[in-house]
Amino acid sequence: MTRAVLILRPEPGAGATAERARALRLEPIVQPLFRIRRLPWDPPRAEGFDAVMMTSANAVRHGGPGLTRYHHLPLHAVGAATAAAARAAGFHTVIEHRGDAAALVAALPGDVRRLLHLAGREHREAARASVSIERRIVYASDRDAAAAAAIVEALGGHPIVLLHSPRAARMLAELVDRAGVCRGGLRLAAISPAALAASGEGWERAAAAAVPTDDALLAVAARLCD
Repeated sequence: MTRAVLILRPEPGAGATAERARALRLEPIVQPLFRIRRLPWDPPRAEGFDAVMMTSANAVRHGGPGLTRYHHLPLHAVGAATAAAARAAGFHTVIEHRGDAAALVAALPGDVRRLLHLAGREHREAARASVSIERRIVYASDRDAAAAAAIVEALGGHPIVLLHSPRAARMLAELVDRAGVCRGGLRLAAISPAALAASGEGWERAAAAAVPTDDALLAVAARLCD
């Protein structure tokens, strides 16, 4: 019997996750909690930086024409999707990192002293004593209030819920409790231990991916089908 997975991440990532789910014979239900929108920003002079940092492909998609002035700088990206989007957008040198923003900053080479972080409005802070980090917020992830009813209805079918971020985990937990849905009847697959912790306790089963990738997350979901 095919088990359904509820995908809460925003588009276009939700569609990519759905395709991967189908390949694993999981039935995707796409109900994004958020909508991504571009924010206006003032691109600083490229001469002030040694490298650029992005932790989400959304920074590439929504950075706009201002990104072109940094194409010659090394771009440090979290994850394969962000790295691929940066290459497609014209960045000449893209270094892919695993983990999160903190892991990326910790792994920066010694010649990076001045870093431009192009980020979302909701982002996790990362710092390193030897690196000066200047952030520009280029997109926002807004809660889709209209999605709540559809998500609660989908939970009635007891899908495995995919949590792509701690923020999504917290919002799901709030929605479940507010709607009176029993946590004990739901299974959660989280992309990281931080996302799992943010969901709280009381679920039927809940587990985190070993590495923060879509493939690892879906592997956890497949195991939770048993």
